[in-house]
Amino acid sequence: MLTERQLQLLSAIIGEYIESCEPVGSQVLVNKYKLKYSAATVRNEMARLLEDGFLEMVHTSSGRVPTSMAYRLFLSELMEEEELPVLQEVAIKQKLWPNRFEFEKMLKQASIALSDITKELALATTDDGHIVSAGAVHVLDNREFWDINVAKSALHLTDRYELLEQIFNKALDDSEVKCLIGEELGVSKLESCGLVFAPYESGNKSGYIAVLGPARMRYQKVIPAVRYTKNLIEELGNSW
Repeated sequence: MLTERQLQLLSAIIGEYIESCEPVGSQVLVNKYKLKYSAATVRNEMARLLEDGFLEMVHTSSGRVPTSMAYRLFLSELMEEEELPVLQEVAIKQKLWPNRFEFEKMLKQASIALSDITKELALATTDDGHIVSAGAVHVLDNREFWDINVAKSALHLTDRYELLEQIFNKALDDSEVKCLIGEELGVSKLESCGLVFAPYESGNKSGYIAVLGPARMRYQKVIPAVRYTKNLIEELGNSW
């Protein structure tokens, strides 16, 4: 069980790493986050978080980076979702509405809209084995994918329906929007990645809508965007 101070510190480390993709050191935390304790105290607490598996060391730096376990704790206890701006809701609806009578075209527009908003790779599947995707260009915006093998593994998912289905089925929680982080994906080379996804049922169609990005993606923005898109697909698909 983490103390209040450790939770506060872990939240700050995750926030800093999401923004910078640089290993986080104690001095940065003290200076930037106006913590009410010394750099020495922060170092001691970071050492405990390292021992407990919430942080890991990067060999080339004295800083620390969050682990999958840290992100999982962040999602369950620390994160506050951001409300999807009305303009973004309107933008998604405007993309989907003209294609509401052609389901696969609507799914393609849904993935384009989701990718535009999250700046990540978006995917959608149907129960008859079809995949659409958008935003492959965003993959290389994140340092995690500069390793060619990681990028190849990520892009591999855009045309491997059975593999995607296997990944979606790994989610054990019953929440509306699900997340798999790092090793939870069970895919070689994607240990530095995260997947946010939701199942949809729309008329006689079903499948998943998803966003793939680095494990440090902005879940507080991505989760509400995935939820809204899923609900919109269901709403428009059920209208005929």
